[in-house]
Amino acid sequence: MQIQDRIKFAITGGLAGLANGFFGAGGGLFLVPLFIGWLGLTEQKAFATSVAVILPFCAVSAWIYWHNGNLDLMQALPYLIGGALGGFLSGRIFKKMNMVWLRRIFGLLILYGGIRSLFLL
Repeated sequence: MQIQDRIKFAITGGLAGLANGFFGAGGGLFLVPLFIGWLGLTEQKAFATSVAVILPFCAVSAWIYWHNGNLDLMQALPYLIGGALGGFLSGRIFKKMNMVWLRRIFGLLILYGGIRSLFLL
């Protein structure tokens, strides 16, 4: 592995970790485009790899929030159950999904989140 690749990996992971820590999620906003553009992964591998990479980021961020007294695990439990079910279903459907539609949905979600953040604060 070349030093340039290691630098790209570190920058990509750092940006995703910052997004996850600051916003509670969003690492995929950095990971997916950088996995495709910088690292040359296919879209399917970029989305799947993003999910695998974000899991430890989320665990670390959740632990820090919990340690600082900002996380109520009992309040989060219903969302964890629903999220696990949604993750299972999307993982099963993913390999059949047209990447063009997945990219469009991803873009719409980013756009929706951006508009909501700008105007509905």
